Amino acid sequence: MKVKIEDNIDLERDLSSHAVINNNVTAYQARLDQIKRKQSQRDEIAEIKNELAEIKALLKNLGGR
Repeated sequence: MKVKIEDNIDLERDLSSHAVINNNVTAYQARLDQIKRKQSQRDEIAEIKNELAEIKALLKNLGGR
């Protein structure tokens, strides 16, 4: 059984597990999109770091000739 939480129409409490459940689908989707964007940024930064390491290695090889 679920009970609405006062002062917030989007939240309910599950009486069996005492969990708070957010029923706002728009906010949930926005949070998922935010997580995807953050992961995409992390991936891009990792790729840039790898490319920079490769450039450094190439420059060291050119300097060692």
